[in-house]
Amino acid sequence: MHMKLYILEDEIRILQHLMQVVRNIPYVQLIGNSAEVAQALKEIPALKPDIILADIRLKDGDSFQLFDEIGNEDFQVIFLTAYDQYAIQALNMGAFGYLLKPIDGAALEEILNKCFHHRKQEHFDREQLEIARQHYLAQGVASAKRIALKSVEYIEIVGIEDIVYCKSDKGYTTFYLQDKREILVSKGLIEYEHILVPYGFLRCHQSYLVNFHYVKKYYREGSLQMLSNEQIPVSSRKKEEVLRYLENIS
Repeated sequence: MHMKLYILEDEIRILQHLMQVVRNIPYVQLIGNSAEVAQALKEIPALKPDIILADIRLKDGDSFQLFDEIGNEDFQVIFLTAYDQYAIQALNMGAFGYLLKPIDGAALEEILNKCFHHRKQEHFDREQLEIARQHYLAQGVASAKRIALKSVEYIEIVGIEDIVYCKSDKGYTTFYLQDKREILVSKGLIEYEHILVPYGFLRCHQSYLVNFHYVKKYYREGSLQMLSNEQIPVSSRKKEEVLRYLENIS
C-alpha cells in the first residue's frame, strides 16, 4: 500500500529538501507539487492525493482558502509554516498536524509514518463500513431503525427515515427532519456517518451527510436538489462517489 503525496510549497530550497526526504520513504509516492493555489486547485482534485504537505502562505493566496474551496475530507493535510500562530487555525480546520520551518527531516518522516498507519486503519474502517451497509440493506431493516439525538435541553428519539440531511459546523451537527424541524447536537458529523451510511446516507461534502431517499436531482456542476428543493453542495472530490451511488439505485 502506497500513500500518494502532493506538495504545495513556493520556496524552491524547501521544496527540494522535502522531495529529498520523501523520496527515501518507500511507502510514499510523490505525485505532484505546486507553488500556487490556482494550480493546486486544478491538480489536487484530479490527482487525488492521500496527503498534502502545504505551505500556508503562497504567492497567490493561502492554503486555508484552497481547502475551504475544495474541502479536505478525503485527504490529510500537514501544514508547513514559519509562523507558530497559524498552528491552532491549522488544527481547527482538520489538519493532521503541522511542522515549523526550517523543516526537520526526521520530524517530517515521523509524522508521515503516523499518517500512513492512520490511513491504513481508515481504509480498513471504510471496508468494514461498506460490509455493514450491504448487510443491513440486504436484511431490509433500515426503515425500522431509530437514533437518539442529544441536544442541550433534551434527548429525542427519531426515525432514521425521517432525517433528510445533516450539516456540520465547528464540531456541532444539525439534523434536518422531514417535518421541517431542526435538532442541534454537540457532536461532529463523523460520529453519525458510521451509523447512518448503512441506511442510504452519503457524505457528499465535508459539511453534509445526505439521505438519498430525499434527493430529487443531481446537478453535474456539483449540487444535489432535495425533494424540498433545498440545494446541497457536492465537493469536487465526492462527485464520482455520488455518481456511483446514483447508478446503483434501483
